[in-house]
Amino acid sequence: MSEAVLYVVATPIGNLADMTARAIEVLQTVSLIAAEDTRHSARLMAHFNIKTPMISVHDHNERQRIERIIERLAAGESIALISDAGTPLISDPGFVLVRAVREAQFRVVPVPGCSALVTALCAAGLPSDRFVFEGFLPAKSLARRQRLEALAREERTLIFYESTHRILASLEDMQACFGSERMLVAARELTKTFETIKGAPVSELLEWMRQDANQQKGEFVVLVQGAPAAAEDEVNIEAMRVLDVLLEELPIKQAAALAAKLTGLKKNFLYQLALTRRDA
Repeated sequence: MSEAVLYVVATPIGNLADMTARAIEVLQTVSLIAAEDTRHSARLMAHFNIKTPMISVHDHNERQRIERIIERLAAGESIALISDAGTPLISDPGFVLVRAVREAQFRVVPVPGCSALVTALCAAGLPSDRFVFEGFLPAKSLARRQRLEALAREERTLIFYESTHRILASLEDMQACFGSERMLVAARELTKTFETIKGAPVSELLEWMRQDANQQKGEFVVLVQGAPAAAEDEVNIEAMRVLDVLLEELPIKQAAALAAKLTGLKKNFLYQLALTRRDA
């Protein structure tokens, strides 16, 4: 390939048969492969007889590599970016590099393939028309619970990545923040030998996993059914309660603006509601 292009190439998340023909061709013909971990990716390259030189681009050196990569693009070379598994940039390095390459006016071409979050979502049986990908939750319990509490009323399907070491703690925090009956799906070791996809209320899923240490091992995608939509009457009652308190201390405009922040409702709707409350 003589054209200066950065290819963002997805690789398998487990089963090597999921590697696309296009991905193999690109990796064989570019001038350089920028890999998250060259030692890890060497096994993939050997399997597909790809002999293209590699350099490492990871969280700790991404900014330092940018100048070198852009220089090679300026010389007319093509480069492929890969992560250890799946689609680069999705909870992996690469965003800083891709942004810099685009700002330098070079083409960035995606070569799509595997992504753990999409793989899990299509088999989970949870609503998939609207979803939110949250990546990894904070490692510390307090920060993790704060994030989960902020998402407790989210109506879209929630998708998280989680590790072996924190899966039980994360499920315990989800039970505390979402309630015992919220439906969860844990997708473990996707496309690999011990792939498991288990759906159940969080309390049941947590107990099942506690009783089987093997189910606590591997890489996880955790999907959470969104919160039920609040009935309009319930929303209005809560909004009126908040407005009544604020209107005791604030002008209508300020009360409506603050109530919008507190309830998540539209400011104009709350302003009109405030007018009716004042006139009542």
